[in-house]
Amino acid sequence: MTNTPCGPPFVGFVHEPLKHGVIIGEMLQKGIQASGVLLAIALMGCAKRPEKVVVPEVFRVKFETTAGDFIVEADRGWAPRGVNRFHELVRMGYFTEGRFFRVVAGFIAQFGVHRDYDIHAKWREYFILDDPGKEHNVRATLAFAQSGPNTRATEIFINLGDNSKLLDEQGFVPFAKVVDGMDVVDKIYSGYGEMRPEGKEIDAGRVENSTNAYLVPRFPKMDFIKRARVQ
Repeated sequence: MTNTPCGPPFVGFVHEPLKHGVIIGEMLQKGIQASGVLLAIALMGCAKRPEKVVVPEVFRVKFETTAGDFIVEADRGWAPRGVNRFHELVRMGYFTEGRFFRVVAGFIAQFGVHRDYDIHAKWREYFILDDPGKEHNVRATLAFAQSGPNTRATEIFINLGDNSKLLDEQGFVPFAKVVDGMDVVDKIYSGYGEMRPEGKEIDAGRVENSTNAYLVPRFPKMDFIKRARVQ
C-alpha cells in the first residue's frame, strides 16, 4: 500500500521558520515560488504510513463463484510462506474474475491467473521460497502450482480427489483446505477437460500469455471467481 495524502494540501502562508531561518512568507515576498515547499509540508503532515499486515496463524476465505460459494481455511502451520502469499493475493483482489481454467474431474480444479495479463505477467515472476511438506494432497486441500523448486507464485489448485501418491513426491505442498462447500467445488465446470497436449481445447501457453482475453470469449461455460475475501 502506498502513502496517500489525507486531504488536499492547504495553500497559503506558513508563519513558522524553516531551515536556516527562512520563512515561506519572506520567500514569496522575494518572488520565489514556494508552492512546492508548501505541498511537501502538507504531505508530510497528513500522509499515512503503510498499513502493517499481520497474517493470522489460521484464517478463512470465502470464495463466491459462478458455481456457488465455498470456504477455505488456511493454516500457517502447514506452509507459512504459501499462506502468506495466499493472504496477500486475497487482500488485493487478485482472484476476482479469475477463471477455473484447468478442471479435470476427480483430479484438480486450478485457478490463479489474473484477469489482466499485464498484472499476471508481473506477479507470475514473484516467486516465493518453498515450504517443507507437512500435509498431504488429499481431497479438498489446496496447493500452489509450480514448475520446479522455488517457483510458486499465484496459481493454485484444489485437489478433487486423493492425489497424495502422485503430488506429494513432486513437492506440491498443501497450505489450506476447503472446510465448507466442497460439493460446490465438485460442480465447477470440467467439460473442457485437461489442457493441451493431453486435452484438446485449452492452450496452456495462451492461458499464461493472454489470461481472460483468451479464456472469456472461447470458453463461455468456464466457471470463475466473483470475489474472494478474508472472513
